[in-house]
Amino acid sequence: MPASSVILPWGKENISMNLPDSWQIAGVLRPSSASVITDPEIETYRALSQPAGMPRLSELARPEMKVVIVIDDISRPTPVAKVFPAVLGELERAGIPRQALTVVPALGLHRPMEEGEVAKRTGVDGLAVENPDCDDPEKQVLLGTTARGTPVWINKTVAAADLIISIGCIEPHIIASFGGGYKNIVPGVAGRATIAHNHKLNCTPTTFNMVGQPIERNDMRLDLEEAAGMLAKQPHHPQIFIMNTILNHCQEVVKIVAGDPIAAHREGVQVSAGMYGVRVKHAADIVITSSSPMDSDLRQGVKALANTIRAVKPGGVIITLVRAEEGVGIFGLAKQKLPLGRDGLQTLAPLLVRLVPRMKLRGMGEEDRFFLYFALQAMRRAQLLMYAPTIPAETQKGLPFVRFTTSPEDALAIARKKFTGKAEVLIFPHGGITYPEVG
Repeated sequence: MPASSVILPWGKENISMNLPDSWQIAGVLRPSSASVITDPEIETYRALSQPAGMPRLSELARPEMKVVIVIDDISRPTPVAKVFPAVLGELERAGIPRQALTVVPALGLHRPMEEGEVAKRTGVDGLAVENPDCDDPEKQVLLGTTARGTPVWINKTVAAADLIISIGCIEPHIIASFGGGYKNIVPGVAGRATIAHNHKLNCTPTTFNMVGQPIERNDMRLDLEEAAGMLAKQPHHPQIFIMNTILNHCQEVVKIVAGDPIAAHREGVQVSAGMYGVRVKHAADIVITSSSPMDSDLRQGVKALANTIRAVKPGGVIITLVRAEEGVGIFGLAKQKLPLGRDGLQTLAPLLVRLVPRMKLRGMGEEDRFFLYFALQAMRRAQLLMYAPTIPAETQKGLPFVRFTTSPEDALAIARKKFTGKAEVLIFPHGGITYPEVG
């Protein structure tokens, strides 16, 4: 259809963009609708009573057990407090008091959570809390090495537990295909060496964008599942039970899955993929995408670019609108002082992408190393334009992979210079969570 005015969500507001008449909108790609669970507590009890591939928690738990509950950290949208009380109820029915539990946040390389933050996230005060430290070998135990060569260092408290309950969220994920499942264990409570090697598996030209891709073709996801699965092979044979929520683009619960970390996860992945994977006949000249609902900060907002990169033709343009209400957020790549400008990066990108997996970049985590690899591959594919007015100018200068614009109209003007005549456009109003299935 002929291009005209398009409206994209922008936090609690909208942004309107007037496209040139010669451009053709090939599709406005939104997540599929799904029935919202009006009472997440009831849905939690349903999931707990019908776990996939495992007995229910009240049957697994015994009064003498060491129980650890791993929760994803505050950077994730999981409504942990809506799930946590029902989990406590199951454990208490099995004779395990609250004072016998330890809550371990799945930090990966993120900052520690304060006790008040954990209490707010779980909805429960007074629980024992231990923040894992990926850089302290005294707090880790080596479980072995995976078939893909990843040394498996895991937090000692988690490894020593008899019952591990993991509460997280299943959503499309740029590296792991989908979040959730065993991901709270690796990278969540793993050592830096484990995280580094596991992430590096997808720093290749064919795997730098794995969002929504089949898990059986994702080495990084299969590797982390093998690594986390080593816990169950310890002499005391701990049980691992997951509780994963699936949310719509308004962050409302549509499904909760529970039970075996593989069986329950795959059940949840089907629901997530059904909502967020959108069919596209072929890639377009121009992609316009908004960070919604990942509007909290730049680190979350760039998912709108990462999720939709496969929808743009080589040599095309991606315009990304990033709300970033809290600014940059925890994003090590934005703090780097790269010695090259955009032109230099563009010229040297073919060489740099081969060096990134081995580079030692001060102040960067392994996730940021992957973002660097992704950014170099993305800028080789298309011209990356970004409107993100909350990001300071100094930070923008430090991210030469993308060209920051002063307004959406400025971005359109740049794209018009590249496509003076006809051009096909794909619109992703909720690019922070939607991904294309091309072909």
